[in-house]
Amino acid sequence: MPADARTRLLPAWAIAYNALVWGVSWLPLQHLQGQGLHPLWSTALMYSLPALTLLLWRPQLLREFARQGDLWWLLLASGLTNACFNWAVATGDVIRVVLLFYLMPVWTVFLAWWLLDERPTRSALWRVLLALAGVVLVLQPADGHWQLPLPQNQADVLALLGGFFFSCTNVLLNRSSRHSSPQARVLAMFAGGVLLGSLTAWSMLQLGRMGVTPLPALEWSWVLQVVLFSLLFISGNVALQYGSARLSSHTMSLIMLLEVIFASITSAWLGSAQLGLQVLAGGVLVMAAALLAIPRQASRTH
Repeated sequence: MPADARTRLLPAWAIAYNALVWGVSWLPLQHLQGQGLHPLWSTALMYSLPALTLLLWRPQLLREFARQGDLWWLLLASGLTNACFNWAVATGDVIRVVLLFYLMPVWTVFLAWWLLDERPTRSALWRVLLALAGVVLVLQPADGHWQLPLPQNQADVLALLGGFFFSCTNVLLNRSSRHSSPQARVLAMFAGGVLLGSLTAWSMLQLGRMGVTPLPALEWSWVLQVVLFSLLFISGNVALQYGSARLSSHTMSLIMLLEVIFASITSAWLGSAQLGLQVLAGGVLVMAAALLAIPRQASRTH
């Protein structure tokens, strides 16, 4: 393959790699939870290392935050994405969580219209209906008694919220890339994981709600694992930032669907999910809606 063709494909490969990281993220999160480290604390600790490193290396990035309001919105959206998704995937059925998370293309249609002035076409609205039909199937109880498509448990709610906030993150990354440096955007995403993860964990602890536990006693075994997993998440988020600045929001949503495949294969293989016929049918509809969203113009330059 010619060098220029490989270069054009780099943003797509970067987003695919990020999908792989997120698709297998349930493994380290569930592993740490088994050692007494709640996923909210895991999120905050894993993102502390890159956030502090960036601040020490480029303290002038704080001035960008003072000038660019979009960075603060990116921090909030990215932090809520990580807190909701990591919590859901560590405590719920992995395949179900990931499918509900990938109602994301529906959110993206409306967020891109609102924030990027990308008016949805009639075909985009039909894709929204197709994805919603898939979610209705996923949300139905397995006992066959149909009901209103409401979330069945805490993990369902967190997955839906995580997908919405991830759509916000993608759109804000696309918009903020015109006015801010890549380093500032990366810092916003890492700092969001630290602040929202720790604040949510602390708040739930004070309220005694939702099963959040205190930090376990300090042991080098889980500390070293947090550092290693942190490096994995760092590489994935850097890839996301690189690809998002060069691809349209709809193209990103399409490529990120690889996460469903990665998560489904690994979780079904290792027994952390159940892939019933109803969930499979709903997943097909959700993924079909996203696949139909391939835009004619696959990428854009800034």
